[in-house]
Amino acid sequence: MRPSFLKSLNLDVIVEMIEMACRLEKWDKVIETSEILYECVQYLYQEQQYRKAKSSPILTIGLEHPLVYYYGFSYLTRGMAYQTKENYEEARAYIDKYAELGWLEDLGEDGLEVVEEFRFLAQANRYALELLSGRVGVLNSYTAFLRENPEEVLPGLDVILQAALRYGLDVDELLIMFAEHTAEFCTYEDEGNLVHFYRFSYQLALYYKRAGRMVEALEQILQAVRLAYRSGNDSHSTRSLALFESLRDWATVEQVNEVQALIKG
Repeated sequence: MRPSFLKSLNLDVIVEMIEMACRLEKWDKVIETSEILYECVQYLYQEQQYRKAKSSPILTIGLEHPLVYYYGFSYLTRGMAYQTKENYEEARAYIDKYAELGWLEDLGEDGLEVVEEFRFLAQANRYALELLSGRVGVLNSYTAFLRENPEEVLPGLDVILQAALRYGLDVDELLIMFAEHTAEFCTYEDEGNLVHFYRFSYQLALYYKRAGRMVEALEQILQAVRLAYRSGNDSHSTRSLALFESLRDWATVEQVNEVQALIKG
C-alpha cells in the first residue's frame, strides 16, 4: 500500500465518528464504522511490521494514541453495540479480543499502558454482560468490583438498573450503598458520563414507577428530561417525555411548567 495513502488514514476522525454514532445510539453504524477503523489500523500495523522486517524507515503518522488503542477501541465499541442489541455471544467475543492486546509488537511504555486499560475495561464489561444476560448471581461480585473502582460506579449502576428492570431485582440496598456516588453524578461534565447519567436517571425513574414510588419516579424522569435537552439528543428527549407524560397525574405544577419550558426553550 502506498505510504501517501497510509499517511492519509486519519484514525482519530474515525474514532470521533464512532463516538458520535454511540451518542446517537446508531448501533449498526457503530459496528460498521468500527469495522472500518479495524481495517485501517490493521493496514497500518502490517505495513509497519513489513518495513521493520525489511529494515526500511518506519512511517511517521500523527496519531493521538498508540496504535494499539485503535485496535482496542474498534473491539470495544463493537462489543458495546452487540451488547445493546442483546447479541451477547458476539459481545463476549469482542470482550475477549480487547482483554488481551499484548500480542502486538513494539508496544512501548505508552502502548503497554493502553493494553492494561483495555484489560481493566474487559473485566468491568464482562460483569455487565453476565448480569444483562441473566446471570444475576454475579451481582455481589460486580458490586464489590464497583466499590473498589469508583470511576465505574455510574456505568455500573446503569447496567444494574437495566438488569433490575429486566429480571425483577430489588436493588434498593445497593442504591443506598452508592448514594454518595450518585449524589456526585450531577457534577459530571464530559459527554460519556452525561449519557450514562441520563440512562441512570431514566431507568431509575422506571424502577421507582414499577415500585409505585411516583414522587421519586418524577424526580428522576425530570432529571432525565433536563439531561436530554442539555445534550440535544432527540431520541432521549422523546423517550423521557413519554415517561413523564405517563406520570403527569402525580406531577406538581412546578414540574409540569419546567418540562414545558424545556420543550419551548
